[in-house]
Amino acid sequence: MSDHQIFEIPRYPTQSGVTLDLRLSYRTFGQLSPQRDNVVVVPTFYGGRHPETQYMVSPERAIDPTRYFVIIPDMFCNGLSSSPSNTPAPYGRGGFPLMSLYDNVLCQHRLLTEHLGVNRIQLVAGFSMGGMQAYQWGALYSGLVEAIAPICCAARISDHNYLFVDSAKATLMLDPDYKDGWYETPPLRGLLTFGKVYAAWLFSQDFLREKLYRSLGLQSRRDVVLLTQNYFLQNDANDLLAMADTWLTGDISANPHFEGDFKRALAAITCRAIVMPALTDQYFPPADSALEVQQMPRAELRPIPSGWGHGAGFGLAPADNAFIDTALRELLG
Repeated sequence: MSDHQIFEIPRYPTQSGVTLDLRLSYRTFGQLSPQRDNVVVVPTFYGGRHPETQYMVSPERAIDPTRYFVIIPDMFCNGLSSSPSNTPAPYGRGGFPLMSLYDNVLCQHRLLTEHLGVNRIQLVAGFSMGGMQAYQWGALYSGLVEAIAPICCAARISDHNYLFVDSAKATLMLDPDYKDGWYETPPLRGLLTFGKVYAAWLFSQDFLREKLYRSLGLQSRRDVVLLTQNYFLQNDANDLLAMADTWLTGDISANPHFEGDFKRALAAITCRAIVMPALTDQYFPPADSALEVQQMPRAELRPIPSGWGHGAGFGLAPADNAFIDTALRELLG
C-alpha cells in the first residue's frame, strides 16, 4: 500500500515500559490552509486502516476534502503503523508491547504539531476505537481542538464490553496454530472463530430480525458471519490481539495527566462535543454515553436512531451517515 506516508518516532517510551522506534502511518486529503487551521483528524478503528476509514471523507459528506485538510492516522497495531506483524525482533510478533490510547494520541499530536505544523484542529471525529481516540484528544488537547465527535464508542471501556472483547480474544488464542503469537502460518481456525463470535455483537437483534443485511446484498445470517470473517482475515492475528489490548485498556484517564481520575479527564474536555452512540449498539450503549456526557462541560448526547447496532457508524447505512453528517456539519460550522 503506497498511498500513505510514515512519520518516524525514534526511541519512544511506551506506557507499558518498553522503549522502541515507532513508525506512524498516515494519509492526508485536501490542502492545509495558509493559517494551518482547517484541520480534521479521523483516527482509525479496530481492524481498520486508512482505506477502510476514508468512507468518512468525501465531497458528498460533512468532512469534505475540498474544504478541509483531513488527516487519517493509522492506529498502532493495525498493520501499517508499528505493529506485531511489521516490527523486527525482539519487539515483533508475540513480543510486541501494549500500545495505549495515550500512546496513540501522543504520537499523533507529535505528527500534527512537529511534522505537519498544525496550529488548530477544527474537529477530531472517529468511529469505535477511532472515537475513543477522539475522546483522548479532547481530554489532553482541548486548547488545540475545537470539537470532537465520538461515534459508537466510550471514553472508558465498560465491564460488559471488556468481557466481550476478552472472550473474542480467547477464541483466537485457543487455536493450537496460534503458538503464543510465534506462528509461521496464520491461525486460520482461530481467526474464523473470532470473526464468527464478533458477528453476533457487531450488529443488533433488530438488524437480524428485520433482515437489514439485505441492503448489503446479503441473504442470510450465515452471510453476515462470512462478511465479518472476511473483514478480519485481512488482519494478522497478532495485530488483532494487540489492538484488542488497546481496547481492553481503553481509559482516557489512565495516564500521567489524569492519574486514573476519570471524572477529571471528562471535565478536561472543554471543547464542544457531540457524542453519538447507536441506540442498538451492544458494545457502547447510550446509557454509558449519557453518564460520560454529564461530566463534559460542552457536550451533547445525540443517539443514532439505527437498527444496525455498532455497525451504525461503519458507513454502511445512508440514513445513519446522514444523521452523523448533520452533527459533524454543526461542529464544523
